[in-house]
Amino acid sequence: MSTVSKNRRNFIRGLGGIALLGVTAPLMSNKAYANIITGNGKALRFYNRHTQEKVQGVFWQNGQYNKQVLASFDHHLRDHRQQEVASLDPKLFDFLHAICEKLGLDKEIHIISGYRSPKTNAMLAGKSTGVAKKSYHMRGMAMDFAIPGVDLALLRDTAKALKLGGVGYYPDSGFIHIDTGRVRSW
Repeated sequence: MSTVSKNRRNFIRGLGGIALLGVTAPLMSNKAYANIITGNGKALRFYNRHTQEKVQGVFWQNGQYNKQVLASFDHHLRDHRQQEVASLDPKLFDFLHAICEKLGLDKEIHIISGYRSPKTNAMLAGKSTGVAKKSYHMRGMAMDFAIPGVDLALLRDTAKALKLGGVGYYPDSGFIHIDTGRVRSW
């Protein structure tokens, strides 16, 4: 390993996997981010389409989850209508990371929906037959997302092949759904 690579890895490890937000976000280059994805850590980058907020961080490293990063992800994937934050299932991030890893992606993931409060879910279910009344979103076990420039059918097929949970395909709405419930698809 070159000195530059070793120093970059030590720098990233020295950050303790904290979420890189605001002023610190530029410190992590795309190349450094890609090194984490292929190294011993798991990192994700999110853009919330409703709030226009961005967050990225190393959520798993050296055999354990980073609680600070998970809390930051939880905040950014909150119910933006009710401003309610809930703890999301860390396996959801593992599922999403596995999709990206399988496809060799290090792109920003656009979030359509993460956690939903019961109030928001009831409102959405009243407007659409595509919203389950007992949605996994209310339990912090689901997210709806898209990755710009990546075919939705490819995301769906990859998620289904992993068999890590539920996979929903919504091409007319421009997203797929994943959850950490039983393996099934629609």
